[in-house]
Amino acid sequence: MRLCSLLMLIVIFQDICLIFGGKQFRLGRGNGGNLGAPGGYDGEILPPAQWFKQKLDHTTPTNLRLWKQRYFINDTFFDYKNPGPIFLMIGGEGPADPRWMVKGAWIEYAQKFKALCINLEHRYYGESHPTEDLSTKNLQYLSSYQALADLANFITAMNTKLRLNRDVKWIAFGGSYPGSLAAWLRLKYPHLIHAAVSSSGPLLAKVNFMEYFEVVVNALREKTGGEECVAQLKLAHKQIVTLIRTNPSIIEKEFKVCKPFSQATSDDMKNFYNSIADDFADLVQYNEDNRIGADKRYSNLTINTVCNMITSEGSDPAYKKLAEFNTIILEKSNASCLDYSYDNMVNELRNVTWGSDEARQWMYQTCTEFGFYQTSSGEVEVFGNLFPLNFFIKQCQDVFGHKFDENFITSAADWTNTYYGALDISISRVVFVHGSVDPWHALGVTTSENNDAPAIYIRGTAHCANMYPSSDKDSSDLIEARVEIEQYLRSWISLP
Repeated sequence: MRLCSLLMLIVIFQDICLIFGGKQFRLGRGNGGNLGAPGGYDGEILPPAQWFKQKLDHTTPTNLRLWKQRYFINDTFFDYKNPGPIFLMIGGEGPADPRWMVKGAWIEYAQKFKALCINLEHRYYGESHPTEDLSTKNLQYLSSYQALADLANFITAMNTKLRLNRDVKWIAFGGSYPGSLAAWLRLKYPHLIHAAVSSSGPLLAKVNFMEYFEVVVNALREKTGGEECVAQLKLAHKQIVTLIRTNPSIIEKEFKVCKPFSQATSDDMKNFYNSIADDFADLVQYNEDNRIGADKRYSNLTINTVCNMITSEGSDPAYKKLAEFNTIILEKSNASCLDYSYDNMVNELRNVTWGSDEARQWMYQTCTEFGFYQTSSGEVEVFGNLFPLNFFIKQCQDVFGHKFDENFITSAADWTNTYYGALDISISRVVFVHGSVDPWHALGVTTSENNDAPAIYIRGTAHCANMYPSSDKDSSDLIEARVEIEQYLRSWISLP
């Protein structure tokens, strides 16, 4: 991830981007997809935050410690005397954004079904702070299991508070990690959740997520219709490796690094190579989606425009064209240089105070539940095997302690798959939605023979694309997918 000035959070790409002191940092790998703010927001009145007294530890009935969890409600379309369904958007690895309460595909569905819309923020993110700080000891209460229990406790309490009868159906919505939670909530609490829409949810916990960059490369081929962009990207990385060995000052200048490579450690260099590979990964994962960030700050950066940049005719070598893309990212993030320091990254992730950054929380979840480490071992020819699995395992150990070794993380991921069922999940009334350009589809359900748990695979779309508001730029495949989701909802809502 990147670190940004005045610790201002910018949820634009796959990484949470932060600028600090005019430098751009990378923080905590193995990060999630992260749902951005919905495009099309135009200053509509937003509902105020409300607070729910939540249990700290759902595994211990005798533990009566409580904390306040943030949520939002939009009852504009809802008739309390003749209630429709309850739409529950599940919070994920970032703050709950009230703009989702007035925009997004789920709001368009809510208008048609006269639904009550609720968004519950995930524990340990945003303003939902269960403990006094983010020490490793306190993070023991951060898990998908506890988050699901939060949702179940919340639903039960809201049924009572709103005086809802048993016929009122709760429908869960989630994108990225919350997409997984939406499916798992239906799995674990079927008596509370009637149906779910799981968008871009990785259901398979995988420590060495080498497929991530494989999908990135395939997406470049798919969107550009050939091999030229991939070939130039491969050539650029080979040139960078050679120049760092023979004439490093050229790469230092072109990529605007904050310190010379002569001062770099082995881990610093892995961080550097991971950073420049991630620039393309970020580009692919959120290609042409309809989010606020894409509309304003990064509207000119798509797979096609960047590939045109690095395949353009001219005398400039491939590495220089790739550096031009990196410069655009730096400039748009208001960063003066790329800080690839491993120690700086780890020190930031060790910060246990609230409000500093949310990379620490998500990294803890990857180290204790999921893995999801986007290593270079799947696309060695394009990116070189320069940020292998041990680079990410070392981060877990350096941030949280030596017990977080590969055996620990592998065992944790294995347990997650056993507990939820991974890709063999046995479930009904859940629609799984994925885009072919989104690298996270490699860990999700993209085909299904079960009509009661269908999969929709949208050609040419990126991460959570179906969740954003409709746009006149939407592809026919995306339009059709949203209609198909609505049809499933209509069918399931009408069921007793």
